[in-house]
Amino acid sequence: MVAQQSFAGWYRNRLVWVAVILLATLAGTIVLVNRAGPEAEPADVQAQIMTRMRATLERADPGQHNHAGHGGQQAATGKEKPAVICGVRVYGYEPAEVTALAEVRTVYGFHLCGIAEQKRPWDVAVKLAGPVIIDMSSEPPGIQVVEATADTRFVDRLREMFPDKYEELALKEALAESEMADLRRRYDAAAGI
Repeated sequence: MVAQQSFAGWYRNRLVWVAVILLATLAGTIVLVNRAGPEAEPADVQAQIMTRMRATLERADPGQHNHAGHGGQQAATGKEKPAVICGVRVYGYEPAEVTALAEVRTVYGFHLCGIAEQKRPWDVAVKLAGPVIIDMSSEPPGIQVVEATADTRFVDRLREMFPDKYEELALKEALAESEMADLRRRYDAAAGI
């Protein structure tokens, strides 16, 4: 009889511990999923700026970051406007010593965006690309692109608009490999490819 009571107590305690372990595992999984979710705030200012810059460009009408004669959504013929999917690179921001996103006034960087029309592959998509300045002090943020005019070459216009410390970067740098891979993945998903 003692053996049966001992076994029943051990068995009952084992079920309690299994339940505790399962609950702890579930709670840990929920915490990890919430941290990795798309709404999670990046930890550093640079990552927050990239996220805000990308979101600003993707929400804006493509005409606001139009380059080289590409009309925004010129190939769009459907009822619903296709999504604009962007990759960005931040060259720098002002004031440079800020510790919070809300304190950033101007962002200097590069953008490459594709207009994700359904079933249109990246290689033939309408693209918008080049150096960009985002005015974060207004709502919605202002977008200025570097464009040549009839009287001003692209290089000269870039030098007029960008601070000296970012000019050389803006003339030769584009997206990081990881950002380009993420852009292509997000574009393919939006285009249904």
